[in-house]
Amino acid sequence: MHRIFDLDPAAYHPHQLHAPDRDWTETNCWLDMMIEVLHTLGHEPLAAGAFTLSSDFDGSQWTLFKFPPEDLRDLFGVEVLEIYVWRPVIDHVEDHLGLGHLVTVEVDAFYLPDTAGVSYGIDHVKTGIVPQLVDREERRLGYFHNAGYFELEGPDFAGIFHLDVPRDPTVLLPYMESVDLDRQRSEPPPVDQVVALTRTHLGRRPTTNPVSRFRKRLEQDLAWLVEAGEAAFHPYSFGTCRQLGANAAIAAAFVDWLDPKIDAGLGPSADRWRALSGSAKALQFSLARAARGRRVDLGPSFESMEADWAGAMDLLVDHLG
Repeated sequence: MHRIFDLDPAAYHPHQLHAPDRDWTETNCWLDMMIEVLHTLGHEPLAAGAFTLSSDFDGSQWTLFKFPPEDLRDLFGVEVLEIYVWRPVIDHVEDHLGLGHLVTVEVDAFYLPDTAGVSYGIDHVKTGIVPQLVDREERRLGYFHNAGYFELEGPDFAGIFHLDVPRDPTVLLPYMESVDLDRQRSEPPPVDQVVALTRTHLGRRPTTNPVSRFRKRLEQDLAWLVEAGEAAFHPYSFGTCRQLGANAAIAAAFVDWLDPKIDAGLGPSADRWRALSGSAKALQFSLARAARGRRVDLGPSFESMEADWAGAMDLLVDHLG
């Protein structure tokens, strides 16, 4: 057996960013699992939240936002590097856990019990996990995924690692990363370093209002979405409303965390980010109604979201440069 932490899924307490009363209890699989990894390592994920300020709409979807590897390295000494996958995935997982490294790996959510009612045993969907315990003999796996820590065993273990079937050469090997902890820091990053990183991300902020660009694209897509129905709504809203809203929610939490440390009067910016998060949630519900053939007016939602993004960003730039 290889293991990094001694964790009990039943006793595990997720980070506050995954609290059930938040607008978005989950964001995207990579960010969610890394929030919990940092939390378990004893780091404050919010210290690395400045990246949300440079998130953007790429013309077709909202950026699938995640901690930049360089931010994790500079703030916490946690190094994330791609793994060249040339052996069975379980061999790579065991090797890295044996070295004291965590790994990220793409897997099929069909075999993840924590997705019960969504994907588990129902649908083959790609997602990412961070295994931290693997026991090949007992066929048991402990892993971070979405908003928590979980374990699976038996047939699900075999399914995740494709153990009982010959390798299908038409199925591509998954993307994997090592999470190297050898240079991990024991002290929290200095506030000055966080402020400098915040200014860096503000310098990379979108040059035009991304909510306005999303609005224009949605106006073009709406007729198609209505025709395609609920099957198209779910992936569309994940790549747009959910990423926009979840990014804004974490930006709000980051500003709330940073403000008392520098006494910069950033509270109004956090409030604008929170309002944007809530409006994106409401927009998602409106799109769900549209996908069921109901008439909706998206104008008021977008007007408030455009104003909140601009207001939140302007306040940060005014105070931090």
